[in-house]
Amino acid sequence: MSTTPNQDRAEAMFKKEQRQRDGQQAMAEYVAERRATHEKTARLRELRLARDAAELRLVRDAAEKKAPEEKKKKRA
Repeated sequence: MSTTPNQDRAEAMFKKEQRQRDGQQAMAEYVAERRATHEKTARLRELRLARDAAELRLVRDAAEKKAPEEKKKKRA
């Protein structure tokens, strides 16, 4: 079955528009994934920094408690 030039042109235009829509959708998905990754990374960074700060406070508190005990031992 042969097709007419108009039909061929219409099919070519349809395919071109379909590729364009697919490209736009792929770009939108890429941007959404990138944004989600960025937000997740920022959230994890905040959690890591908070954990590290808490650990540092614990170490400092332990060192402060230990220092007075050592001074008392030296005096005795």
